[in-house]
Amino acid sequence: MDIDLIFKIAAIGIIVAVLNQLLVRSGREEQAFMVTLAGLIIVMMVMVQQINDLFALTKALFHF
Repeated sequence: MDIDLIFKIAAIGIIVAVLNQLLVRSGREEQAFMVTLAGLIIVMMVMVQQINDLFALTKALFHF
């Protein structure tokens, strides 16, 4: 696993947390929830791509 992936996920988490706090403090809880949900979906998409690469590597390793 590459260290850049960890930094990318951490950056997304920090940005989402800041936006969430700003929106909650301004009284827009629904939009804060949507920002949090969007951040989660983005991170999950990144992780699915990495898992796909892992399965492709495993398949190539065992010649399936």
